[in-house]
Amino acid sequence: MNSYLAAAVQMNSQPDLTANLNQAEDLIDLAVRQGAELICLPENFSFLGDEDEKVNQAEAIARETESFLKRMAQRYQVTLLGGGFPVPIEHGRVYNRAQLVGPDGEVLATYEKVHLFDVNLPDGNTYQESRTVVAGQALPPVYGSESLGQLGLSICYDVRFPELYRHLSQQGAEVLFIPAAFTAFTGKDHWKILLQARAIENSCYVIAPAQTGRHYDRRQSHGHALIVDPWGMILADAGEKTGVAIAAIDRARLQQVRRQMPSLKHRVFA
Repeated sequence: MNSYLAAAVQMNSQPDLTANLNQAEDLIDLAVRQGAELICLPENFSFLGDEDEKVNQAEAIARETESFLKRMAQRYQVTLLGGGFPVPIEHGRVYNRAQLVGPDGEVLATYEKVHLFDVNLPDGNTYQESRTVVAGQALPPVYGSESLGQLGLSICYDVRFPELYRHLSQQGAEVLFIPAAFTAFTGKDHWKILLQARAIENSCYVIAPAQTGRHYDRRQSHGHALIVDPWGMILADAGEKTGVAIAAIDRARLQQVRRQMPSLKHRVFA
């Protein structure tokens, strides 16, 4: 891994598969025209709607989403992360799967979200992801790329569980993917600081594509897709509109931070 440009895509996905994939393609094209070689799409990028509607359409969503990721990666000759989409499994339930695809259209790594968002928020919104989603049973993988570095996968609510990212850094991760559809209520207080914390404590880059704005009913996302460096510095912020956050991922900077603050070498407890 030398230096390359990565993009964290920010979307406003709706309960409309075709419209969402068209929006994603436009933003992938924008990122490529700005030089990005690694492009990351947020959680729920291909469908963000009512949970029952998601399950009813899950077979079509999964089929079209996987085809889209492979087609876009090949067309633009980039490595592409689909940050989370439903994959049907049994009895009207799904996995929430992130999928990394290479420029040849081959699937490089997959991860099923293990931490499910079951929360009653003070703003009146209730989320019960476990009603339709089955939690993954495996720790997330680290995919090793000679040109892009060691890439660790995760999804959204995982960001509140630092032990997952410690596992990734122990497995050699240099870049952490944290694609999200973070709620507007919690995002204003916690989004940036959680991402910075995960970057700092693991001496890793963080790429966090995001959802933004209102989606359906009262569902609203925080936005601010970010790229954070291993020192915790925010390199790019997409703000509140759809678009892309683009920044350089630089191995020399990573190694400099790890020399200056060698905390990963000083760990006492496993």
